[in-house]
Amino acid sequence: MPDTKMNILGIETSCDETAAAVVRDGREVLTNVVYTQIPLHQPYGGVVPEIASRAHVEKIAQVVGEAMKGQRVDAVAVTYGPGLSPALIVGLNAAKGLAKSLGVPLIGINHLEGHLHSPFLWDAPEDATYANPDPRDLGPALGLALSGGNTMWIDMPAYGRYEVIGETLDDAAGEAFDKAAKLLGLGYPGGLKIDRLSQAWREAQVARGVRASALPFIPFPKGRPRDGVTALAGLPAELCVSFSGLKTALLRFVQQHPEAREEPELSRVVASYQEAIAQAVADRTRAALRRARCGALVFGGGVSLNSRIRAVLADVCREAGVPLLMAKPKYTGDNGAMIAGLAYYRRNHVADAMALDANPCLEVGA
Repeated sequence: MPDTKMNILGIETSCDETAAAVVRDGREVLTNVVYTQIPLHQPYGGVVPEIASRAHVEKIAQVVGEAMKGQRVDAVAVTYGPGLSPALIVGLNAAKGLAKSLGVPLIGINHLEGHLHSPFLWDAPEDATYANPDPRDLGPALGLALSGGNTMWIDMPAYGRYEVIGETLDDAAGEAFDKAAKLLGLGYPGGLKIDRLSQAWREAQVARGVRASALPFIPFPKGRPRDGVTALAGLPAELCVSFSGLKTALLRFVQQHPEAREEPELSRVVASYQEAIAQAVADRTRAALRRARCGALVFGGGVSLNSRIRAVLADVCREAGVPLLMAKPKYTGDNGAMIAGLAYYRRNHVADAMALDANPCLEVGA
């Protein structure tokens, strides 16, 4: 396909968001529609795949129709993995049917690679001078994807080339936040609630004259695996993380301190827990930046909205002398714009897209 003005419709149904968007030339978001299923899953404390797929079936025609309204569509892009298999199938089948009916190419997109494209999106027409560079001009970079299901550090020697160099050995950062919130009775989803409580606690401590470097955190573990652990699968221990010990430490603390579920101690507990995750992420990122020459840190995924993680990574990048590229808040979660945007740069992936199957375990760079 020639490198000309092009509108791509992106469809995303990897988990519990039914999303579609039209993006021009990979970056300019013309429409962006997201139907969230959070109220459906709250009674269960997490995402139920059967409920998610049923809701996708019910909403996808409406969401895609709203995204396409008044827009020319030159190609259709869709997430085909990783994610929940029943949810992926709904979006993939809808995209195949739509591409065939419109007579336009279908482009299959990796969900995690889409998150790494989200920092390059801007909204028409108000963000015409959006500062982040064209991804093709980026040069070597370090990618960091933090979400409910994934935590990984990715070497990006050039845009569109990916190699995982570090990851979580168990829970993802978002999952660790949600499980802590459930344990503490904060409800689902827990990440945003923990962030708000933590931020308010930090501000209150500083207002009382406590130095930011001397906040009375509970010393929860930061979860670095030991060298030689089988689960590392050849990855360096200093670039991997395990949050299972952190969750266990939280559980034991709550069992030993019943007041931890009530204010004011509750806010100190969640702030300490969040700090352990933020510093674990910062430590691995610092080590990854030392290992390779990188022109930037590209940070995406739902957990990239966390204010404390953003702040500590800004410090890490300042120390390393590299820019931190993050998505606008509206594009941190699952959305169709990141799928459509990435598809513009991955248009060579169209030859056999109609034969694609949902791949819930799709790896980055596959």
